[in-house]
Amino acid sequence: MRRSSTSFDPGAGLRLLMAVVGVVVLVLYAAAAFVVYRGLLYLWARRPDPVTTVAVVLGLALAFGYASYRGGLVSLRRELEPTEIPRPRAPELYDRVGAMAEEMGIAPPTLAVGQLGTPNALALGGPRDGLLVIDPSLFRLLDGPQLETILAHELAHLENRDGLVKTLGSSVVRTVTGLVTLALLPVIILTVGVARAVAYLRGDSPREITEAATAAHAYATAGAVVVLFVFTLALRAYSRRRELAADDRAVEVTGRPMALASALARIDRAARPPSGLLSDLVIHGDEEGTLTRLLATHPKMEERIERLVGRQEREATVSGEARARGGQGVRIDVK
Repeated sequence: MRRSSTSFDPGAGLRLLMAVVGVVVLVLYAAAAFVVYRGLLYLWARRPDPVTTVAVVLGLALAFGYASYRGGLVSLRRELEPTEIPRPRAPELYDRVGAMAEEMGIAPPTLAVGQLGTPNALALGGPRDGLLVIDPSLFRLLDGPQLETILAHELAHLENRDGLVKTLGSSVVRTVTGLVTLALLPVIILTVGVARAVAYLRGDSPREITEAATAAHAYATAGAVVVLFVFTLALRAYSRRRELAADDRAVEVTGRPMALASALARIDRAARPPSGLLSDLVIHGDEEGTLTRLLATHPKMEERIERLVGRQEREATVSGEARARGGQGVRIDVK
């Protein structure tokens, strides 16, 4: 008997199988993209009038944002485990905070100590249910007037509901980004399907197929990422402005710009990077890198101090006399 000169090539069979799988994958993804596209057209055709649509979307975003805000307060309280300061132990502190709160038109907040991980204070809540959490190290680091200005800064955040406003803004940004992603969903599905199909047709390994799909997804969602990034930059710029506004309000209430400048300089020298939830909430602009500064929630400490010093100098020029209350003329080393 003569043996046949032809033999089965396992490699060719595998390539054929992967080609078939690639075609099937492309068909399935294309079908899914078409179904989603038709579904979006159906919803768009039955949308309410533009005013109602915007009202509903904005209302839902604000509702979810408020729920996130309340949940965030609970999480922060749980992490920090603040201990309320009994009034008999710090009557002067309570009196001064109460006087500043009255001047701002807000309810006196509860005072508590908590481990913030760095010398600082944190305002939680709003004008009627405020809580001031003070790191114990702040009492050792600052003198009376300096501590007063820092607490006035935090009271200003309560007065303006800064925490709530920033959380609601973040919720609106997430909602808009989600809507953009939904609008792009058919394109995303089809793009990922084409990438997977081509990878199968090339005979790529499972890892290479996954990488191709991941890269295609990133390219397809680039529009939503750009929207999220732009709005995030706007929110962070707003947050930095609110910090400067709180500095100004603290000076208005206490009349001590140099005491606040000195307090910020001391805190800056003794500061340690925040940890836990605080590391996500507080990003200072002192770190290197343009992107980091753009995404910072707080201005550079040096900028805040220079503004306060400049304010003191302008007030001294207008009044024609040195103001000893804030320690004018004291050089502050922020390096």
